[in-house]
Amino acid sequence: MLARVAVQTEDFDLSTEIAALRASDKRVGAVCSFVGTVRDRNEGDQVATLELEHYPGMTEKAIEAMIDAAMARFDIFAARVIHRVGLLQPLDQIVMVAVTSAHRGQSFQACEFLMDYLKTQAPFWKKEETPGGARWVDARVSDDVALARWGLQTSNA
Repeated sequence: MLARVAVQTEDFDLSTEIAALRASDKRVGAVCSFVGTVRDRNEGDQVATLELEHYPGMTEKAIEAMIDAAMARFDIFAARVIHRVGLLQPLDQIVMVAVTSAHRGQSFQACEFLMDYLKTQAPFWKKEETPGGARWVDARVSDDVALARWGLQTSNA
């Protein structure tokens, strides 16, 4: 069985991941996926690199709990989250969320829910290298607002 969560330094292939997620499941009528990439700018500054840190074991457990919450909330069959850590460059893939269901609406909602949850609740720490030096990336109020529309609250930002 395919693991639901992977936190890794290596890149991933979306088509391979989706094929594995929906393999032989004839119930699947919809697959929704999101891939996030590293931007070259943040808060008006050029970003040369983005470094992500995490606590192995704790991070995976937190993401597993997020998937459990999505499975309870939406009528989905499976979900897979891959999040990269380590030193990344602009244009590198950083995160993938993929969800299967019978119908597109549930897949879209679950995928968006998981991404909103990841942005606010997953224990990752991000450091950007800019022309002004290295800086830690703070949580954003907009991410908290996105999570709040699901009826969930956080006080990160």
